[in-house]
Amino acid sequence: MDVPTPDAQTTPAGRVIGTEAARPLEFHVHVGPGQFLQLDDIVAVRRPVPGQSDIELYGVVTEVRGFHEGLEHHSDVERVMAGQMYGRASEVATILTTRIEPEVFLPPIPGNEVHKVAGRQRDKAMFLDKIEPGRRLASGLHRAGGPVFVDADFVDGTSGAHVNISGVSGVATKTSYATFLLHALFHDGSTVLGPSGKHARSLIFNVKGQDLLYLDQPNARLSVEQRARWAEVGLPAQPFGSVAFWSPPVKGAASPTPASARKDKVRAYWWSLADFCAEGMLSLLFADTDDERQQYTAVARNVATALERFATPLAQGGVQIGVEQATTFADLVRIIRDYAEDEDPQWVGRFATSGSIGAFMRRLDSAADHVAHLIRGDQDGWQRHRVRVMSSDEQVNVVDLTPLSGRAQRFVVGALLTQEFAAKEARGTRDPLLFVVLDELNKYAPRQGNSPIKSTLVEIAERGRSLGMILIGAQQTASAVDEAIITNASIKVVGRMDPAEASKNEYRWMPESQRDRAMLINPGTMILKQPRVPAPLVVNFPMPAWATRAEEVAMDVAGAPGLAGGDPFDTDTFTRG
Repeated sequence: MDVPTPDAQTTPAGRVIGTEAARPLEFHVHVGPGQFLQLDDIVAVRRPVPGQSDIELYGVVTEVRGFHEGLEHHSDVERVMAGQMYGRASEVATILTTRIEPEVFLPPIPGNEVHKVAGRQRDKAMFLDKIEPGRRLASGLHRAGGPVFVDADFVDGTSGAHVNISGVSGVATKTSYATFLLHALFHDGSTVLGPSGKHARSLIFNVKGQDLLYLDQPNARLSVEQRARWAEVGLPAQPFGSVAFWSPPVKGAASPTPASARKDKVRAYWWSLADFCAEGMLSLLFADTDDERQQYTAVARNVATALERFATPLAQGGVQIGVEQATTFADLVRIIRDYAEDEDPQWVGRFATSGSIGAFMRRLDSAADHVAHLIRGDQDGWQRHRVRVMSSDEQVNVVDLTPLSGRAQRFVVGALLTQEFAAKEARGTRDPLLFVVLDELNKYAPRQGNSPIKSTLVEIAERGRSLGMILIGAQQTASAVDEAIITNASIKVVGRMDPAEASKNEYRWMPESQRDRAMLINPGTMILKQPRVPAPLVVNFPMPAWATRAEEVAMDVAGAPGLAGGDPFDTDTFTRG
């Protein structure tokens, strides 16, 4: 007779069947009378081994099937229910093995009892006992109860790095999950990153809506149930404590007023003409993947080199080139045009044709319409308006992109990623860590074509682990993102998926049943794969404790932003999946 494992229910949930082959990594269980097994349940089975001690196999339920035994035709169910034919209802669960202890790879024996497990045995099944207590990064709640942890060694670059999140826009809660992980890293009292954690920084790009503009404000819609779920996962239900918000200036305005939906605690960002020239940022205006296939990009590179050589800075961030001065981006374009139309080889190169020069200028003129308000040399104190994440006093820096056109967004993302990557390379050490949160990777690093931004993102994916620059990236479709970025992510996460996307090779790490399930899961439910656990796990995470729009900002009695008393809202769009 089988002996239940510790922390297991006394009554077995079922027994290993003998009508289908049991394998060390997958087996099937007949669910016993009065019992049930549902998807994501964690189970254990003990089997004897001749000549040595028993082994324990742990696994997760990935599929449950119900049918009548002994019937030949589907319509026989009517006769069974009418009492005219014998047919016994039966349920069979498929178990994907997560761990065998000790590592003797034998299948369970038909008839072995299968028990649901909890507590220490549940943690053992998910290898949580192999994660050092101080390195357990909360990643959600298991459906069977209790928190799920990711080994921080595979997030911060110790053994692996990067997180990649896929899912349909609007219902996959990709951004919410990315900020949940970031909160688990950065909340007050967190020790996951060790002593250097207080010096770690994060750069978050807000690519759409207001989702990330209120990370420092409590969420008034957070219900009592959701607060309890925060407590269950072991994290404080509070907003981010150290956040700087950056907004592009209003386009066309004489003074750089922030253009974001939020107006308080927001600083306008832009680049000086002096920095633009000295750091070769001109090439970032030609950042479409189609640009790299055009001849005018050679002209752009030559002009960028000339700007580095010949532009000298002025007091308000402008530049002087020869006898000309530029205090606006339009001035700079005019000066470039003069040298380009003269076909000066120091500016356009020795082999540039008039056609490629003309194409370059048309492209530059077009770019000026989108980025002129982001590159200027007419303001005192301009140094305070450049985003420099690693030297920031705040731990989290949110850069709003929503008021910008797509072309201007690419420039901002490219400029900041290039700047921070170069800073990490120059420092030469992993600490302090920098976490970059960027959605819509398919736009910035598409699978086809090349661009300066894509090259930087691929460099981060391939070398960021050693430099301490960690990418928490997201996209609707992983199949549309450069393969190096997807494969270098140690932690893979999937929310609600489109049926056509779920069949792609990028999701082969999920069993077929989970790929089918990914088309149905609700907001707040994710499928998580980490190196420590052989099988993907379905986790839920709590509703954000910070406001994700202006209407969710808790107001105090005086009507100012603050923690509202009680729980005025019980609306819960996050479910237990």
